Amino acid sequence: MADALPDLTTYDGVLFDLDGVLTPTAEVHMRAWRTMFTDLFAAWGIDPPYTDDDYFRFLDGKQRYDGVAGLLRSRDVEVPWGAPDDLPTADTVCGIGNRKNEVFAATLRAEGIAPYPGSLALLVRLHEAGTPIGVVSSSKNAEEVLTAAGIRDFFPIVMDGVVAAREGLRSKPEADMFAAGARMLGVDPARSAAVEDAHSGVQSASAAGFGLVVGVDRGAGAQALRELGADVVVDDLAELVR
Repeated sequence: MADALPDLTTYDGVLFDLDGVLTPTAEVHMRAWRTMFTDLFAAWGIDPPYTDDDYFRFLDGKQRYDGVAGLLRSRDVEVPWGAPDDLPTADTVCGIGNRKNEVFAATLRAEGIAPYPGSLALLVRLHEAGTPIGVVSSSKNAEEVLTAAGIRDFFPIVMDGVVAAREGLRSKPEADMFAAGARMLGVDPARSAAVEDAHSGVQSASAAGFGLVVGVDRGAGAQALRELGADVVVDDLAELVR
């Protein structure tokens, strides 16, 4: 099976999602969303209750405020959008998103973070081969997470939620962020690879025309990732170290 897997060093460049691909922060995000929305739904009397399926359907891989709006809309709840500097106590899309981020940031500070060993091994291999690599993450915490995990120096470019907001880029699953990441890295998507664990991220990379889309199944489901555009699916990036 290993012989059938692609050699990423043969591509012009490789762009990685962060949470759930390079670091287990997706688990921290998932817990933070669960805590925040469980409390919010109980306080507002919203049914049905929040479940982990909501995370994969509406939140995973998407920019924070888009995820909040989509999930609330699934419960026929509309609140004002607000502004990014809304206090976490504000009952706006931005306020609710900022409320979740406070939970995430507190957990990250308390627990720290480390890269997946297999992901680190692949980064080292690509670095040794001279393959350009970058990060494409919807998170506005990407720089903090990369630094905390000790892997920031691997990446000459980071296309994250901060850059996306500044440049008016649409959230995954639209092609914008991966297309912009390729431009920043100076590579042709058609001759490059993208690595994603989220449904929305796989769709984004596929829509951006990447020559190879690698799905990492951390719970999103291998078959679903393939159906949404992944050319190959692995359980861990150690499988791609050659």
